[in-house]
Amino acid sequence: MLQTLLARLRDEFAQLPQVEAVAISGSRTRTDVVPDAFSDIDLYIFTRVDIPLVVREGIVDRVGGAMQVQLDQRFWGLSDQWIDAGTGIHVDLNYFDAQWMEDAVTRVVERHEASLGYTTCFWRTIRQSTLLFDRGTWFADLKARADVAYPEPLRRNIVALNHPVLRSIHTSYAHQIDKAVARNDPVSVNHRVAALLASYFDCVFAASRVGHPGEKRLLELAVASCEWCPVDLVDDVTALLHAAAGEPTAIGQRIVVLLDKLDASLLAAGLEVTR
Repeated sequence: MLQTLLARLRDEFAQLPQVEAVAISGSRTRTDVVPDAFSDIDLYIFTRVDIPLVVREGIVDRVGGAMQVQLDQRFWGLSDQWIDAGTGIHVDLNYFDAQWMEDAVTRVVERHEASLGYTTCFWRTIRQSTLLFDRGTWFADLKARADVAYPEPLRRNIVALNHPVLRSIHTSYAHQIDKAVARNDPVSVNHRVAALLASYFDCVFAASRVGHPGEKRLLELAVASCEWCPVDLVDDVTALLHAAAGEPTAIGQRIVVLLDKLDASLLAAGLEVTR
């Protein structure tokens, strides 16, 4: 049923002149951690020009109809989502400007530019995507450019950018969390702990030359795929989150333990750390 639905979607979008390529990615294409019952279809539509909403509505009807339709969502970029009437599968169609995606990949693979958290997500997305339709060779060419060994300058740049903001600078996440705890500001604590973990995991995946998998199942994926995974990563991250939720006075020590072990793993991986 899944393959039939994918084939129908592919055929529909392949007919549109705005579409450069169609690919499936996300948890359905992972091999390191298998999809679970909550995994949806992440279908990526790469375009040169936006597809009108009325055209996309027609596609939903023609591929089998839907329930709980939510089209034209623009909160995190353009997407269409619905529950397929025949299979009950959650379909998540994400539309990307082809040139934007090409720039996102070359920014890390060729220019070695780091971000605060999630640096290599789109590179990994392209690498693990399964092509369903390519009007010419754009997607095949981009995937070939993405299919390279993890660049050492990128690896070092990610750690150089993300490691200092964890605790070594005056405005680090750890210092901001200390202030939020002192102010009894749980919303700020939550916000800064999330940011700290984003940069923490960027360092973890970079150290082992593993593309960042995004926001889901990071504990499993780090343990499964990272050679230089910090000792007790799962226990220490879980303890930090529990402290943030109900024991704020323990957060500072939990961060120290978490980051000391990260430093040890980075040093063992041949990377520099700042304290």
